[in-house]
Amino acid sequence: MRTARRVRLLAATASAVAALALTACENGTGTRDEGASRPATTASAASTPTTATTATPKPSETAGGATGSGTGAGTGGSTSAPVRDTTTKKPSGGSGSAQVLCDGSDTAVTVQPLSRPLNHMLITVRNTGSRTCYLTYYPVLRFDEMQWVPQPAEETRPQAVTTLAPGESGYAGVLLSAADGSADGGTTGRRLAVAFQGMTPHSSGGAPATPSLPAKGVYYDSSLRVTYWQQDRNDALDW
Repeated sequence: MRTARRVRLLAATASAVAALALTACENGTGTRDEGASRPATTASAASTPTTATTATPKPSETAGGATGSGTGAGTGGSTSAPVRDTTTKKPSGGSGSAQVLCDGSDTAVTVQPLSRPLNHMLITVRNTGSRTCYLTYYPVLRFDEMQWVPQPAEETRPQAVTTLAPGESGYAGVLLSAADGSADGGTTGRRLAVAFQGMTPHSSGGAPATPSLPAKGVYYDSSLRVTYWQQDRNDALDW
């Protein structure tokens, strides 16, 4: 009888212990097997090299920021277009027609010293040819063996190139010397050469002219300046 009780008690105890062990495994408080039952990591996955990816640059990241628009941008930055002189309108000339420049071979050039305005001189160019000619920019003056070029009065730059039909005249004014005597290098010129410019500044426009000066010569100093060629006589003197 006692033996049967002991057997039943041992059986009940064993069942309780098994139940407690099962509960511990399910709620994570028990000890789990860390051995062979865990799936092994394959060697091929760990040893596979990672391939580097090179990003393709966007249009804005290319040299100079060029996007293929044809603006000339490149490695060195944008290419600047050449600067052009657009202040004075140049003669366009008709289709197939040559632009004729006024020079010493197709004009008559005279000079006239003036008392008013004081210390001024007027240059007159008359077209003696059979075709319309153009007076570009300003006359380049040289008295005797002068080693410097008188500069133009920029405020006299016209809106369009002076155009002379056959028989017409163009004008330029010259400031010979300072009225108050403040300039230096004063001297008397005996001979004068008037050079003409081409279609670009400081280029040759053809044969120069050598107008006669008064017998006593013309006094000038370092303040010597000249106007741009003018269509109207008054514009050449009113400055």
